[in-house]
Amino acid sequence: MISKAAKKNWDIFNSKFILQEKRFIWLDYDKGISIILVAYGHSYFTLTDHGLNTSAFPLINYIGTFLWGFRMPLFFIVSGTLLSNSLRKRGLGAYLINRSNNILYPLLIWGTVGIALSFVKSRDVHEAVQTFVKLFISPRELGPLWYLNALFFIGAIYSLLKAKAKINSYLQLAIGAVFFIIAGYITVNNINMGMLTDVLEYYFFFALGDNILKLFFDPEYVKRLTSWKIFFPLFAVFLLVQYLCCQYNLNGGDDGINFVQHKMPWLYMVESLIGCAVSISFSFLLQKYRWFKFLRIVGYHSLFIYIMQIITMNAVRAILVNALHITYVPALFMAVWFLGVFIPILVYNICLKINAWWLFTFKKPRQHYEFVQQAELQ
Repeated sequence: MISKAAKKNWDIFNSKFILQEKRFIWLDYDKGISIILVAYGHSYFTLTDHGLNTSAFPLINYIGTFLWGFRMPLFFIVSGTLLSNSLRKRGLGAYLINRSNNILYPLLIWGTVGIALSFVKSRDVHEAVQTFVKLFISPRELGPLWYLNALFFIGAIYSLLKAKAKINSYLQLAIGAVFFIIAGYITVNNINMGMLTDVLEYYFFFALGDNILKLFFDPEYVKRLTSWKIFFPLFAVFLLVQYLCCQYNLNGGDDGINFVQHKMPWLYMVESLIGCAVSISFSFLLQKYRWFKFLRIVGYHSLFIYIMQIITMNAVRAILVNALHITYVPALFMAVWFLGVFIPILVYNICLKINAWWLFTFKKPRQHYEFVQQAELQ
């Protein structure tokens, strides 16, 4: 039920709804941190890809490269932690429908939006059709939407093997390790396998999430995760590994900042596991002390931020550069980074308010939708 207080006021980020939700709080913290780091990289490339002289400000690139490697594996681990409970409560069919609703559908809608915007410029129907097909077979060519493609198919394959073939999580983790080795061979040898490469590369991390979930309900393990004595040594190792990977990626040649991921998969695995461990530990600390609650709000909206981010950032960049004639890179970078997170949250909640929820899911997000509809704008 929606409280009377909620009916009177609606904060446009719906922080009241999110903060009162009974959720895995650390998950929202973790997703919030991750999507902000992702936005950092997207902001930098948005400016670089449109001819702005970002090379004159190497610190921006260095920070982004330093924090590059572990971010996407973290999203797959987080998604994997939700699988077993979902299968147990809903069953396989409902789980797959939910994945289609929350992942596949936004991929189709926002992929189509991006294609339509490109078509306005090119007027090339054949190119538009080819681009649509690439959403499913070679999404890396279309930018960040590859993540939704990989996340959907990994979740579908994993859940089918677990529910129908009765392959337990430990064996799935071993399968994921084999898949990762195969993906490493593919990337090291520059073999183009389209979306299959992403499925093979990130299956392990999804399986890892499913395997470690039980640890988060162990009071002794949670105590360790919320110990500064554990966090600081882990963080020191994290800084060392990130520094090493950063040096490789800054001199990565044609592979650029993906050099470690593409050419040194064993180091990428180490970087990912340590980075994810630090992020999860820090998220549990934030949960313990209830610090930086805005990160929970950002994390709750992480998927919506992700699907709208590149479109938003390009629009912001175009307005600032072409209309307002702002060309100072640090100012542009900060504005594009901030607004690339802020605006999608705003758009999503306004869409709920005006009954345009169908832009994000084919099933109405009933609880959140009712909260928004019964509240008045402050």
